Amino acid sequence: MAVKRDYYEVLGVGKSAVEEEIKKAYRQLAKKYHPDMNQGDKEAEGKFKEVNEAYEVLSDKDKRAKYDQFGHAGVDPNGFAGGGGFGGFGGGFEGSFGDVGDIFDAFFGGSGFGASSRRKSGPQRGADLKYEIEIDFKEAVFGVTREIQIARNESCKECNGSGAKPGSKVETCKTCGGSGEQKFTQNTVFGRVVNVRTCEECHGEGKIIKEPCSQCIGKGTVRKTRKITLDIPAGVDTGSIMPLRGEGEPGLKGGPNGDLYIYIRVKPHSQFRREGINLYCEIPISFAQAALGDDIQIETLDGDVEYAIPEGTQTGTTFKIRNKGVPSLKSKSRGDLYVTVKVNVPKKLTEQQKDLLRKFSQAVGEHEGAHSKSFFGKMKDAFK
Repeated sequence: MAVKRDYYEVLGVGKSAVEEEIKKAYRQLAKKYHPDMNQGDKEAEGKFKEVNEAYEVLSDKDKRAKYDQFGHAGVDPNGFAGGGGFGGFGGGFEGSFGDVGDIFDAFFGGSGFGASSRRKSGPQRGADLKYEIEIDFKEAVFGVTREIQIARNESCKECNGSGAKPGSKVETCKTCGGSGEQKFTQNTVFGRVVNVRTCEECHGEGKIIKEPCSQCIGKGTVRKTRKITLDIPAGVDTGSIMPLRGEGEPGLKGGPNGDLYIYIRVKPHSQFRREGINLYCEIPISFAQAALGDDIQIETLDGDVEYAIPEGTQTGTTFKIRNKGVPSLKSKSRGDLYVTVKVNVPKKLTEQQKDLLRKFSQAVGEHEGAHSKSFFGKMKDAFK
């Protein structure tokens, strides 16, 4: 069996050290060697147990007096053996203190070393709500007003949110004094630890309702469906989120309402494709229009506009029509419309039409032969 070090040496204090000096030295060493800060370090774990054992003796006046007189033989060694936990606690953390989180809250200031979460007794913000809405492509571009229905809790009008029957009284909880919490003080090797728990009498409400309201059954809120008008701005897109402040669930104990978030989904358009604030589409034109040029009508979301196609336009050519795209949500600007032309090659021709095309082919220097593609063949390749 290893020889135990002197407890004063373990804590790094002199034999004349007062209680506060011993407590301060212990806290520094316990934090330094704590397993949560030295995971997997067996040496640190051993030192942590040794520090706890030393403090267990030196923090107790009777045990310290016996130790000073008889050394390690003057104190019961079984009192510091195993029994669970990290030793030195006569049964481990849970047996001595009930909730490890409460100890760490007091010792580390709630810094995350197993700190327990407690119910807030003060005003609490209401929960947020989410609503998904689908709108048409054109509605997304130009904006739209929609009316939706939201199911949520609202303050009971019968009792004005008190939860008590009108005319009756709401009593302050005598157990917690209206705080909604109960405090339990324990003297431990860490010093005095205060555990705070939800009041068992009022369940954290801080009040006792003797006669509940018949409408809300003492809750203070009732479930209702409410109509809300949405002014969806121009330029929204799938994935856009509209926050409506204060339209969520009501707060508790005077806390503010939560928010309502509107998630927007936009239906695709049969003709237009959107990228950011710009729109894209394709339009068909005839071979004659492409070769000779023409003034054509182009459909936009604002209505038809006339556009002059220059002669000799090739299939796949893209033209830009300014300010016919999507309004920007961030500025007063508007995107553009990009129109790509596709030249239609006729599939069925009359003999007269074929004859005219043959003559056109000869006029531009095209000759049909075994070693050259015909005019029709070249047209077919061009429009594949």
